[in-house]
Amino acid sequence: MPTREGLAPADSHDLIRVQGARVNNLRDVSVELPKRRLTVFTGVSGSGKSSLVFGTVAAESQRLINETYSAFVQGFMPTLARPDVDVLDGITTAIIVDQERIGGNPRSTVGTLTDANAMLRILFSKIAVPHIGGPNAFSFNMPTVRGSGAVKVERNSEAKAVKQTFERLGGMCPRCEGMGTVSDIDLTEIYDADKSLADGSLKVPGYSMDGWYGRIYGGSGYFDMDKPVGSFTKRELDDLLYREPTKIKVDGINLTYEGVIPKITKSMLSKDIDAVQPHIRAFIERAITRAACPECDGTRLAEPARNARIDGVSMADACRMQITDLHDWVVSLDDPNVAPLLDKLRAALESFVEIGLGYLSLERPTGTLSGGEAQRTKMIRHLGSSLTDITYIFDEPTIGLHPHDIARMNDLLLRLRDKGNTVLVVEHKPETIAIADHVVDLGPRAGSLGGQICFEGSVADLTAADTLTGRHLHDRAHLKDAVRTPTGAIEIRGASTNNLQEVDVDLPLGILTVITGVAGSGKSSLIHGSMPKDAEVVTIDQTAIRGSRRSNPATYTGLLEPIRKAFAKANGVKPALFSPNSDGACPTCKGAGVIYTDLATMAGVATPCDVCDGKRFDAAVLEYRLGGRDISEVLQMSVDEATEFFSEGEARIPAAHKILRRLTDVGLGYLKVGQPLTTLSGGERQRIKLATAMAEKADVYVLDEPTTGLHLADVEQLLGLLDRLVEAGKSVIVIEHHQAVMAHADWIIDIGPGAGQDGGRVVFEGTPRDLVAGRSTLTGQHLAEYVDAS
Repeated sequence: MPTREGLAPADSHDLIRVQGARVNNLRDVSVELPKRRLTVFTGVSGSGKSSLVFGTVAAESQRLINETYSAFVQGFMPTLARPDVDVLDGITTAIIVDQERIGGNPRSTVGTLTDANAMLRILFSKIAVPHIGGPNAFSFNMPTVRGSGAVKVERNSEAKAVKQTFERLGGMCPRCEGMGTVSDIDLTEIYDADKSLADGSLKVPGYSMDGWYGRIYGGSGYFDMDKPVGSFTKRELDDLLYREPTKIKVDGINLTYEGVIPKITKSMLSKDIDAVQPHIRAFIERAITRAACPECDGTRLAEPARNARIDGVSMADACRMQITDLHDWVVSLDDPNVAPLLDKLRAALESFVEIGLGYLSLERPTGTLSGGEAQRTKMIRHLGSSLTDITYIFDEPTIGLHPHDIARMNDLLLRLRDKGNTVLVVEHKPETIAIADHVVDLGPRAGSLGGQICFEGSVADLTAADTLTGRHLHDRAHLKDAVRTPTGAIEIRGASTNNLQEVDVDLPLGILTVITGVAGSGKSSLIHGSMPKDAEVVTIDQTAIRGSRRSNPATYTGLLEPIRKAFAKANGVKPALFSPNSDGACPTCKGAGVIYTDLATMAGVATPCDVCDGKRFDAAVLEYRLGGRDISEVLQMSVDEATEFFSEGEARIPAAHKILRRLTDVGLGYLKVGQPLTTLSGGERQRIKLATAMAEKADVYVLDEPTTGLHLADVEQLLGLLDRLVEAGKSVIVIEHHQAVMAHADWIIDIGPGAGQDGGRVVFEGTPRDLVAGRSTLTGQHLAEYVDAS
């Protein structure tokens, strides 16, 4: 390779070269990315940014690293296919910091995730008074184990029985088993005491007496099906609710009878509440009451661990402290025996403060972190790293950040770059685009209309470029001349969830209300944790929609159901034929459209099915038509095409048209109806979720940061959608940091003034114009700057 004059050959490798990238919707993209610089990738949601950065550069880096391990080790690792790209060279080790929510395992906390808990446990095991044992004695995931018995010891060719006892002291609270909470089941939500089982006394979803449950309960002989449950004897009620699995015979069929409580505990209550269907989630939230464990007061720790102290502070106290206060306490400790440990713990806690998470506590469950908090928590382990020449890849690092917090995030990105690393950032916020050394703008639109490089160069050149991003980069919002009048209010009184300080606030109804404030100020605690139970609201939060390669917009939104029925009616056959996951599937590929070949440690190969040519359906099914199209052709339509197709003539299906209109309203008209969910971007998935939620019969919608993953141009369309919801008589409450959404609100509630202990109060209530005029809060100051620039 030719070298520039005066450079050693190794120093000439200063570019990551991508040629002919075709991952997802990329169209033979070729681009050169400068190393040891900050490159920002922009473009509308679905334009191909993630396909280029994550699906191509990051995926190939990870694959090449995996190949350095032996075949034996690779057998335990996920197999990765080579991205569809002609040439990809100059890549370095990639560290990915994405926006995936951290799993909601109830035993996972901020402390366990970042290893701060592990360091604290060692610290307390060494210098806490009284000394109770090793680090396990301070772990809430480690139970105390005791045992005794006889063991055989061989001495001088004789086996002698010796009695021994064994004890391993753990830090787990025995009452709550290290969970910090104890659960109780509200029996009034399980059954109606005034009704008999035959009349539908059981309130558990799916427990209808018309099917198997009726046969099992009626044939068990344990109780009278026509007797009100409130009149059951103690024995009958115990059999209904708590009986262990018992074999019974009903109508000559062997069945298993099990009490309601153990059955729903296994099938519903033990699952991650975010993973279950909405109606089951609602039942769980009604039926289960959780309270802090009375024995450990929610600290999760056993009594010995709570009583061992360092300078009057126990392990439980340390984990409950706000991290800024914990850092100050660690700094005050001075013990030469544990000096290296104190230095490492101090550095870890300083990273929390630097990254803007000093308001958290180590005992905070990871499942309660927002998307932005989760992403910044993942960054902590990289801040103090001595590694250089690494490629750090960030997926919208400003998610969940108030404009006040974005400047701090920008500083962290620049610090990583200045250590000699390549930083690649997928981002929409103009504040972060502005600090880029190099910008790559993809588009011009999304999906099949995107996948091309529209611009490469500096931020200054982007401003002058005739691309969607260039035209919208300096957009500024205008305050509304007139705001709507509320028609009522949801009253929240004495809210004290997390850091809220006995907050009293009225959420206006019939208008667009925006809840804002710096990250960690208490916005989500107020809306998600303090909403009155009788308030009937539909919540669209940041949790990702789940789906396999067989899932697509048609199946997720319920669109496929009316389409299948219409095809069946038009052709006089059963609806199941028109599902690739049911009777209509191609018998060769089982409806997948591709044939997978497993190559052990190497990446498997997926080839289009030769029989159905990737259409997923049996050839006989494709003979049936509706409006001149077969079912595979319908699934290949874009949402816009399908909207027109199902609006008139023989193919007119009002139910399908209504769902398609909602997808168009959220800006997804370009998506293919049958496109796998696994190929969609984060912004596209969230908008599908929004379109689905809009079908629910509710008067109040709560949206948690709906601008996540949205380009500056898409925000305008979102605001139009929110206006249409309000004009249709709905109430819309939005948790948001985007200044354009704030400026468009009828009413703003600002939580603050700071984060953690410094927040949790309402610092402003009123119109955006009053907020800008007063400039009394951080939000008011930033919003004033934003609208003044117009």
